[in-house]
Amino acid sequence: MTTDHELHRRRASSFGAQAGAYAEFRPDYPAAAVRWALAPVADRDGLHVLDLAAGTGKLTAALVAAGVPTTAVEPDGAMRAELRRAYPDVPAHEGTAERIPLAAGSVDAVLVGQAFHWFDPELALPEIARVLRPGGVVAGLWNQGDRDVDWIIGLDEVTRGEACFADLSDEVEVPADERYEPVQRQRFPNRLRYTRDSLTAMVATHSRLLLLPEEERAQLLARVRGYLAARPETQREEFEVPLVTLVDRAVLRG
Repeated sequence: MTTDHELHRRRASSFGAQAGAYAEFRPDYPAAAVRWALAPVADRDGLHVLDLAAGTGKLTAALVAAGVPTTAVEPDGAMRAELRRAYPDVPAHEGTAERIPLAAGSVDAVLVGQAFHWFDPELALPEIARVLRPGGVVAGLWNQGDRDVDWIIGLDEVTRGEACFADLSDEVEVPADERYEPVQRQRFPNRLRYTRDSLTAMVATHSRLLLLPEEERAQLLARVRGYLAARPETQREEFEVPLVTLVDRAVLRG
């Protein structure tokens, strides 16, 4: 019997085999969300950010575009290789949130894109505090579907809540911890362009689908294609997908 802990571990480590697809199809992060995450430290001289559990560099891309000096840490070799290919000037190290391979007090902010829920908070939060400078910020960012849009709700039902279209508000968060000021939360619109094929491919990169038996996975993705082919909002060759980026931010005390 597979335990919840074992399933969680398998899901967390499932992305490497689809690193190329993850890099190509997963949504980016809006500049406004990154600016808000970094606002408490934005005026610091020599600002340096850690992109923790950086994956293929989706959040790294937003930091690079903003001109923010960034170091990436990612445990999966295939994901890290994609990041290095796309951003060869960004230092990318093997490591985890529970064991960050950086010196104490070496960064002003730790940003985490679509990954904080994979961490062990009892180990990760003190480790993040260790690498932060006093008054530094930790922020988790998550992309999800805009639940005010009918066809997004329908797509969530088709995918059985196994992709990024569900309301994640009660499922993902930066946990409260005495080392940090109270967590603040903000949402940002994130409207991106997809085709039916590329949106289906994005759905296919989610961990629950990656672990499904091949036949069951193919059936679910066929239902997604059928749904998109039938909806008026997704009839054009390329269409807008209304996402929302949820950001939790906390400042290190002291």
